[in-house]
Amino acid sequence: MVIQDQKILNTFKKDDEEGLKVLFDRYYRPLCVFAMKFLDDIQVAEDIVQEVFIRFWEDKKYKDVGRSLKNYLFVSVRNRSLNYLESYQHAKKEYLNHLKEEFGYEQFTNEEISEKKQKLQEEIGKLPPQSKKVLMKIIFEKKKYKEVSEELNISLNTVKTHFSRALRQLRGSIDILVIVLLP
Repeated sequence: MVIQDQKILNTFKKDDEEGLKVLFDRYYRPLCVFAMKFLDDIQVAEDIVQEVFIRFWEDKKYKDVGRSLKNYLFVSVRNRSLNYLESYQHAKKEYLNHLKEEFGYEQFTNEEISEKKQKLQEEIGKLPPQSKKVLMKIIFEKKKYKEVSEELNISLNTVKTHFSRALRQLRGSIDILVIVLLP
């Protein structure tokens, strides 16, 4: 298990509210981006990630995490996203089975990461200018929607729309975007 993840679990055992805060700071944004691989709505993605965190905290799942906190969280978000799609009939059954097999959270070699980073940069370069600005500020500058809204002098909903569209366009590169977000 990654040392930082072990520290998060230890923090939970000492003070579960502080553990939730540390978990949120480390994993919220990458998990939201990952959820967008399955969903077309950033708000739904955020809700699903929040549900995973709440369930993890309330059910004290941190006591049962075996091998990897990161894998546990990504698999939980994937499963909740797929359950959401199934319950609202946004996809056919065979497509969902394909997603379950295709998009498990994977580890990549350094060479694969380099190749995927290059592809990600190319894909980001193809984004419309405003969507690109919003994505860069939220993902790479780690700014909140409200900060981006004020900085670019656009509404909060416009920021969310640009961010959602950018993630949708980058859907094929989301795996590497998640890796970039996790130090």
